[in-house]
Amino acid sequence: MEFAAFADRAAEMEAEPADLETVTLVAELFAETGDELDTVARFVQGRVFPAHDGTKLDIGPSLCYAALAKAAGTNVSVADIEDRLAEVGEIGAVAETLDLGGQQGLSAFGAGGGDTLIVSEVDDQLRSLAAAEGSGSTDTKLDTLFGLFNRADDLEARFLARLVLGEMRIGVGEGTVRDAIADGFEVPVEAVARAIQVSNDCGLVAETAREDGKAGLEDVHLQVGRPVKAMLAQAGTAVDALDEWERAAVETKFDGARVQVHHDGETTRLFSRNLEDVTDSLPEVVESVDQQLDVPAILDGEVVAVDEAGEPLPFQEVLRRFRRKHDVAATRESVAVELHAFDCLHANGDDLLDTSLVERHDRLCGLLSTGVSELVLTDDADAIAEFEAEALDDGHEGIMLKNPDSSYTPGNRGKNWLKRKPDVETLDLVVTGAEWGEGRRANLLGTFLLSARTPDGYETLGKVATGITDEELAALHDRLEPYVRSESGTEVDIEPAVVFEVGYEEIQHSPTYSSGYALRFPRFVGVREDKSPDDADSLERVERLANA
Repeated sequence: MEFAAFADRAAEMEAEPADLETVTLVAELFAETGDELDTVARFVQGRVFPAHDGTKLDIGPSLCYAALAKAAGTNVSVADIEDRLAEVGEIGAVAETLDLGGQQGLSAFGAGGGDTLIVSEVDDQLRSLAAAEGSGSTDTKLDTLFGLFNRADDLEARFLARLVLGEMRIGVGEGTVRDAIADGFEVPVEAVARAIQVSNDCGLVAETAREDGKAGLEDVHLQVGRPVKAMLAQAGTAVDALDEWERAAVETKFDGARVQVHHDGETTRLFSRNLEDVTDSLPEVVESVDQQLDVPAILDGEVVAVDEAGEPLPFQEVLRRFRRKHDVAATRESVAVELHAFDCLHANGDDLLDTSLVERHDRLCGLLSTGVSELVLTDDADAIAEFEAEALDDGHEGIMLKNPDSSYTPGNRGKNWLKRKPDVETLDLVVTGAEWGEGRRANLLGTFLLSARTPDGYETLGKVATGITDEELAALHDRLEPYVRSESGTEVDIEPAVVFEVGYEEIQHSPTYSSGYALRFPRFVGVREDKSPDDADSLERVERLANA
């Protein structure tokens, strides 16, 4: 498929305000796509890699702007790109106005100047960007992007720039793709949803639906080494749990980082909540699993940092291990971690998603002799309170309340898992802007604009500048600088990429921010390195908390 044809279809989707009609447009696109169906199913969502693949393009706005400026010619600079972006608000609209293409000479030689862009070729080139590393990799990425932009017409440039930065802005998410697969290939939407849950790969599911129909979708199973989204919890109380289920499964809520353990019978791989491979960062967890498991398994759990006495340490300590790619042995000496496994998704060839929580925990206990989180079944609110008190006394964050009969639904934040924390409520919010600091902090980003996730993007609900040490501020500046889109005076526009955990006293209705809400006395808790913007709290949750 020519990339121009894909761009034409994407423009139609962007112009269509109705969800059902958008589904129809996506279904029609899928129906007319040939061998590149898996790629197209990802591209419409702004993805280059399947959702289970933690590989990133690692292309920040600055590099994208530089490639656009280079393709636009000597009369256009990166500053010009940033000025236009400040005027129109998004990079696709800027790229479309640049009259790209036609740059000749040695810099364009070998980039295919003048050739028609093909979807599969764009995919190959973007994948090569992700693979580039080491000395000279930035120049390689710049040249590759330039080569693509130099061959793009105006409409192609709009969607190519968005794809590079992972924001298609056409109103197509996983739910739309799910429904389009069902409509386009006449298969039950429940079968499509199930296959997406267990594969975490919309492209694979689209191809399977087209080639093998419902039977093929039902034959899609969990695969060791291919992570799925974690099942999520919402806030709740013991009364909520017992009223709904009559009895509850109670667990400790650890102040750690979520991991998914994949063991193929011989070797172990670990994946973070946002599906990044963190195996090399946690060698003692790998060693523990390797010693205990001798059959294929997929486990869900929490990695907790502990001190010399085995007492739990704050969440930020375990993130030091997750961020460490070098000198792991030295960091291991200073920050020890333990695995607390609490669920079993697959064991020795059996997918367990549809079995009850109690059955899954029994299988987990049969696999591991140590490191299994305790599960207590009770219909007594006083017993739950006692369990919670013990968990808090032991230095943990709170408790989890789960429906004993519930299945495991990857990526779902339903009412079958409730979390209870007695301390102040926090939100995980996306940083979408910043302001330069003052005084001794004048050379650093000092105030951060926070946004909640919506189906169409992000809505602001406050700024945070308190609770941040000088050392943390310098680290935050370095962390966010690659995602700076543009500046205007003291204000900085930032690509949604980094998630902050923020504490607050109250959520108030306010016209100051686009969400209609504002956080009262927000304070910085930490960076959620284990979460992507897609995992951040939604505006819907903010509204629920405000109304409560």
